Amino acid sequence: MDSTRKFGKYRVEREVLDEQRLEEVTQRKTYADTHPSLTERLKDSLRCTLPKLKRSVMSSLPVLYWLPKYSVWDYGMPDLISGISVGIMHLPQGMAYALLASLPPVFGLYTSLYPALIYIFFGTSRHISIGTFTVLSIMVGSVTERLAPDMDFLKRNGTNITAELDITARDSYRVQVAAATTVLGGLIQVVLGLVKFGFVGTYLSEPLVRAYTTAAAAHAVVAQLKYIFGVSPTRFSGSLSLVYTLKDVCSLLPHTHLPTLVASAVSMVFLIAAKELNSFLSPKLPVPIPVELITIVAGTLISSFGHLNSNFTIAVVGEIPSGLSSPSVPDVSLFGEVIGDAFALAIVGYAISISLGKTFALKHGYKVDSNQELVALGLSNTVGGFFQCYSVCPSMSRSLIQETTGGKTQMAGVASALIVLITILKLGPLFQELPKAVLAAIVFVNLKGMFKQYSDIVTLWKSSKIDLMVWLVTWMSTLLFNLDLGLAASITFALLTVIFRTQLPTYSVLGNVPGTELYVDIETHREAREIPGVTIFRSSATVYFANAELYLEALKEKSGLDISKMIIYKRRQEAKQKRRERRAERRAKRQAKREVMDTENGTYLKGGDPDCTSIGWISELQDGDTTTLGSSSEDTLSHDLERVSLGSLGKWTWDIHSIIIDLSTANFIDTVAIKTMKNIFQDFCEIDVDIYMAACQASVVEQLELGGFFTESITKRRLFASVHDAVLYCQNHRGATSIPRSEI
Repeated sequence: MDSTRKFGKYRVEREVLDEQRLEEVTQRKTYADTHPSLTERLKDSLRCTLPKLKRSVMSSLPVLYWLPKYSVWDYGMPDLISGISVGIMHLPQGMAYALLASLPPVFGLYTSLYPALIYIFFGTSRHISIGTFTVLSIMVGSVTERLAPDMDFLKRNGTNITAELDITARDSYRVQVAAATTVLGGLIQVVLGLVKFGFVGTYLSEPLVRAYTTAAAAHAVVAQLKYIFGVSPTRFSGSLSLVYTLKDVCSLLPHTHLPTLVASAVSMVFLIAAKELNSFLSPKLPVPIPVELITIVAGTLISSFGHLNSNFTIAVVGEIPSGLSSPSVPDVSLFGEVIGDAFALAIVGYAISISLGKTFALKHGYKVDSNQELVALGLSNTVGGFFQCYSVCPSMSRSLIQETTGGKTQMAGVASALIVLITILKLGPLFQELPKAVLAAIVFVNLKGMFKQYSDIVTLWKSSKIDLMVWLVTWMSTLLFNLDLGLAASITFALLTVIFRTQLPTYSVLGNVPGTELYVDIETHREAREIPGVTIFRSSATVYFANAELYLEALKEKSGLDISKMIIYKRRQEAKQKRRERRAERRAKRQAKREVMDTENGTYLKGGDPDCTSIGWISELQDGDTTTLGSSSEDTLSHDLERVSLGSLGKWTWDIHSIIIDLSTANFIDTVAIKTMKNIFQDFCEIDVDIYMAACQASVVEQLELGGFFTESITKRRLFASVHDAVLYCQNHRGATSIPRSEI
């Protein structure tokens, strides 16, 4: 099919446009036109106050936009079915992920209720399901265990410390720590959203996020090993805590509690088999089978009727209070200790939220406002923190269920919140006999998708080695430095790769594709032809302070012109020429003086002593010969020096009379780069090589103007609309006057 494809042709005939002529043709606006004064902006804002206020309210409360248009007939039933399906998933995930946060399971249910209700009013995504998430639960758990370790809550008997742990006091303080961290993280998100800082999520690239979640999954696995094997390892915090914990768990494996291990293994086998069956039957089922809920119900029934806690000492969830807790103000004194963790939670939670939101928005054809999403997530966390919730973000599994079961709007979130609310009010105490090993098994099996992300290593090895390095550094730093420091190290390394890529871009010399106005790299395209006398230079990155010097060096290398040596050689040639002119002038003066003397002494010479005449003639001849011989010797020496100089210059291409700098890849230019460009113009002018710039964006031209780049010698006539315009100008201007190649 491709072999028979017909390609269209076009022909354009226009004048060669430099920047000055282009501005005349296009009537470019001035800086004052595009940047109105503060007074004018205030007048415009006052004239448009009411419309802007209305748009501002609508954008701040998206529910006011879609709720009046909500059709119960079209959307009611799909949202109800979707909400019930997601609500059923909230129950096991909320309780299981609360263990990851080192909190009682009921607080996982609270976290699945309040934030989801807040997001309905402020969120712009129609399909994401706000609630507990694995990675954030682990991050919260690292904070609660660091600030509330078990060692601080051992009961005292007088002056003696017993081995008995005060679980109630420990859990109460951990809830305070989690709530304070969540509120602070939410406030950070709200502030960032209000100052339009939604783009911050773009600094978390996909390889970074996937590697971070993969490493977080490893932390989750290690955190659940104590529930799987029924052991009590020592808690570690800080760098290398994962390694120390894993080492301690391995040392305790001989003391594994076998009934707990059996309960974990049976739960895992059942979950894996049921999920595989669910995947096989999913095309034929209207809604997925609630595997986790069935597992929790079955585990609770078996534990309750079999008295697993009393007969086999299998750890169970314990008391789950019924009813809702009253709101309380978080402990503000903890903010200073958790601010770093809160910021990490805010960034990671937002990155996951916006990535999922944009995925579904692209699929269903609507727009997600990144700044409003940041505000919505921040308010969900802030308000939730007052109700003892911990940090939330969308879950991929729940969001997929909400979308695939037909959810149309966030009214599905209302239905799922009602399911959670009924469970908290009436059904919570029924799960008191649920073994913690079952919840740990649910966490284990649900992490299967994250462990599949290790296949990214093979994919990135084939596609991008730099992205692979970002993936590996993120994964390793998160494993070794813990989740907060690991995130900071990962973002720092990712930004450094961007800097290194701009510092070490690809520099190329362009050639013309015959019969077209296109110019491509002559090293990678066989048919590209160099323009005689013209070198076209391009960098794959913008020019700025970090690579300006390297840019100049690359230009010298690619053009083959060593400016410093050429300037020295040129000045030496000029000095030699001046010496020759002075010698010629001295010889002319001596010759004129001899002629005068000959005229004055003509009679004496005719009648004088022949010997004296001969001697005088010989003396004159010797003087002339001395001058001639000296000049010949000096010319020989200069010729030798010339050969040495030219030999030391390497490639000496006198045929180059013009260099065109292609700036099509530059999206900005700073003061350092402007000075570098000025130096390029001045240095190459010294060796009679003209410099031109082409394909500058309007913003770059504006920055050149503000930076004082244009002068009487460097005018906008040196800038052209395209590379082809510059080439045509060079050919017309100096095409017939190329500098002859020097004789070496």
